[in-house]
Amino acid sequence: MSKSLHDQTLALAGVFQAAALVQQVAHQGQCAEGSLEASLRSLFATAPESTLDVYGELKDLREGLSALVSVLTEQSHRQDVDILRYGLNLIQLEARLNKRRDMLEVLSDRIEQARHTARHFGYTHHNLVANLASIYTDTISTFRLRIQVTGDPKQLQVEDNAARVRALLLAGIRSAVLWRQTGGRRWHLVFYRSRIIAKARELAEQANRSVYDGPTD
Repeated sequence: MSKSLHDQTLALAGVFQAAALVQQVAHQGQCAEGSLEASLRSLFATAPESTLDVYGELKDLREGLSALVSVLTEQSHRQDVDILRYGLNLIQLEARLNKRRDMLEVLSDRIEQARHTARHFGYTHHNLVANLASIYTDTISTFRLRIQVTGDPKQLQVEDNAARVRALLLAGIRSAVLWRQTGGRRWHLVFYRSRIIAKARELAEQANRSVYDGPTD
């Protein structure tokens, strides 16, 4: 697995894309379908040839790259505080998970069992989302450290929304695993912050061009 800043930034964008989508679902009861699919699909990328293969194309990480830049710079939006907290908590939880080989095996087995549901229904179907949410509840939620999701109580009380939040948190953990595998460490967020921001901006611009420029000869 490559340990370049490029790959670390992609994986970190995956963490913060999941965090941003959690924030949107918690407050609005909805999020971008394409971004949701990319995040949930990443859970089933168990033998990727590259870091980007985990998510699909660069455009599939646009939301995560944008969120990463925003939360590491001025935090100009109120939601940035929640997104940053979720992202850091996901990284912290993954560090604890990495010490639990028994739980890692359970996660691997349960996600593999869910692969058939994903193939049959698609990555955003409520059957798969509910399945992934139950995996999160049975594993990550048993840690003493719990991610406190804040938002509109009416939205969070909707069963489908609560399931999407848990499924996205599971996807965020998967990206945190990838970040560690590519050499990412928590102290990098402090000492390499400016480099991460610059790389995320560069990748975000590339992602936007791939969307708006269209095919070229």
